[in-house]
Amino acid sequence: MPPSSVSSTDSTKSATGGVQSLERAFDLLERMADAGGEVGLSELSASSGLPLPTIHRLMRTLVVCGYVRQQTNRRYALGPRLIRLGESASRLLGTWARPYLARLVEETGETANMALLDGDEIVYVAQVPSKHSMRMFTEVGRRVLPHSTGVGKALLANTPDNEVRALLARTGMPAATEKTITTPDGFLAALAEVRRLGYAIDDNEQEIGVRCLAVSVPNSPTAAAISISGPAGRVTESATEKIVPVLQQVAGELSEALASQNPA
Repeated sequence: MPPSSVSSTDSTKSATGGVQSLERAFDLLERMADAGGEVGLSELSASSGLPLPTIHRLMRTLVVCGYVRQQTNRRYALGPRLIRLGESASRLLGTWARPYLARLVEETGETANMALLDGDEIVYVAQVPSKHSMRMFTEVGRRVLPHSTGVGKALLANTPDNEVRALLARTGMPAATEKTITTPDGFLAALAEVRRLGYAIDDNEQEIGVRCLAVSVPNSPTAAAISISGPAGRVTESATEKIVPVLQQVAGELSEALASQNPA
């Protein structure tokens, strides 16, 4: 990896005991991701409170290392080197989650999934299939739009309305089935229902004959949700009352496990 061009004054210890320049660099990467992946230096300065010269030094180092790319319009975008890190982290996250998903299968009888919000899309990172001969299957690595999935609703339930509308404007809201929500107002109403209930439902919205129940993983290091999916004839209203508490309990335990992988 190329040597860092950050000055020694940026490498002092932070109040948390870490290296200040590293904390600042990762904070800038997070802010870029929150802004959709491309920003200008003045935007980063305004949101972070850091002076422009400091941001410029940090961004220059990130560009040299391949984690940020400078565009022809002089704005900065997240770089391709991050893809490899993200893919490796997603695989590890899926590996850590599998025992918890296996428990969901044992207790609910249905296929269990874990998904992340990656940019504007949902990506499935782990799955444990049901033991029933008739079961749901979603390929790990598959990407879908959030508006037609239970995990998408669970992941976006606490996102500000204006950010949800912006995401939907970028992705569009194509109908996967006749029951897919296809308007921003309808989707925002569904998110309000998720907040009220504490879980999300995909009721034949991604595939006819399939119902999905999903909850977010609280305090996950990246936005994550777990779900069960099965035939609508098995994932009934009465089954939902039994399955949701199990989902919520497993999500809480998975959250604790992920936290223990990242000690302070």
